[in-house]
Amino acid sequence: MSDLKDPRVLFAAERTLLAWNRTSLALIAFGFMVERAGLLVRVLEPEKTTDSQLTFWLGLAFILLGAISSICSAWQYSTVLKTLNPQEFLPRYSARWGMVVNTMVAVLGIALIIVLYREHV
Repeated sequence: MSDLKDPRVLFAAERTLLAWNRTSLALIAFGFMVERAGLLVRVLEPEKTTDSQLTFWLGLAFILLGAISSICSAWQYSTVLKTLNPQEFLPRYSARWGMVVNTMVAVLGIALIIVLYREHV
């Protein structure tokens, strides 16, 4: 439990959560680009199906990594919030929105994996 009684502790935790949110989004976007690069390879050189298979699975792995990091950071932030004193929360300030956004990023990342997999099969 924090004994600082300073709202800056909450804001530092929130900045960390938002940094992880950006990292998660970057991993998901990179995974999508890698997966789409496989489609480009398949169109340009149809005989290289192994390359497009590799980029497909590698892209999905990056998207999954982004979704997992988003969920883990929301869980970690939730753990930090439980250790803070009531004096460290500003009146009428909702500290849970960051967790909601990170959870939605994870859900949408998983949905993207499902859509790409169905499109591929």
